[in-house]
Parts: sequence; structure tokens; C-alpha cells
Amino acid sequence: MNDLGAEALRRRLHLQPGVAAAIRSHGTETYPDECCGALIGRDGLVHSTFALPNVTDEGPRRRFRVSPDDYRASERRAAESGAELLGFYHSHPDHPARPSQYDLDHAWPSFSYIIVAVRSGVPGDMTSWCLKDDRSAFDQENLTYGEHDSHSHPAAAVHRQEGIG
Repeated sequence: MNDLGAEALRRRLHLQPGVAAAIRSHGTETYPDECCGALIGRDGLVHSTFALPNVTDEGPRRRFRVSPDDYRASERRAAESGAELLGFYHSHPDHPARPSQYDLDHAWPSFSYIIVAVRSGVPGDMTSWCLKDDRSAFDQENLTYGEHDSHSHPAAAVHRQEGIG
């Protein structure tokens, strides 16, 4: 077994058609700042995103923060669609799609965290992460895409299944 651990191997996040494109588009729109938003769905299947304002006081170039009001709005939006809040996404401008120490320090248990790398305004790798039970680190989740999204970004076909390997 690789270093992802048994729990990560069981966890999978599947993005329905259009979801990956929406996340990548949001990252492009906010570049060179970080974007952020909510992941809405059920049972590991993300059917929609909900773009949120980045309200960090530390500067949106390298940080993101979701306000309590926006968190509640995300939960309401999910409930109104008969779904649940599965987690959040954000971009890493000119950095890899790997969680930072700041991401680890501010993560909540049981949520998925998608990170999209945006280099020079062009979205690239996208990964998904979940916080370990002891909050010491993240486990990478297996991330799969809807058929439409495998063609929505030149690199998407390569990243059709990320996280296991």
C-alpha cells in the first residue's frame, strides 16, 4: 500500500460534467489571487459549485478565507438543492495543487478540499484532499471527472483519475 493510507484509498470525489470547468474558470478569473468556493453534492458526487468571496485579511494572493456567513450560505444552498456541503475548493496561483501549512491549519474534518493550480493565469493540475482524523496532515483523495470535463481542459484527460498511484 502506498503512503496515502487505507482511508484515502476508500475516499473518492467525482465531479459531474461542468464542475471541473467551473472551478478552473473561477481560478482563471481571480488570478493572480486565490479563488474559493463550495462543493455541493451527495455521497462523494459533486454536482455543483458555489463561488464565494475570498475575505482573507492576509491578502488574497496567497491566502483564502470563507466567512461564517458565506459558510452558512453554502450550507443553505446545498440544503435547498437536496444535497449537502461536501467541502471547498480554492486555487493556488503559481504554486502546485498541494495543500499548504495554512490550508492544513484551517481545514475542518470530514470535508473535501479541491485545489487547482493556476500558473500564469492558466489552470492546470487539480487535486482533492481530506484532513486526517488526527489533523496532522491531509490524505489525497481519488478525484474523477465527468465525461464532459475530460475534454474541457487540455490537461484534463491526463488528470482523469488523480490521487492513486
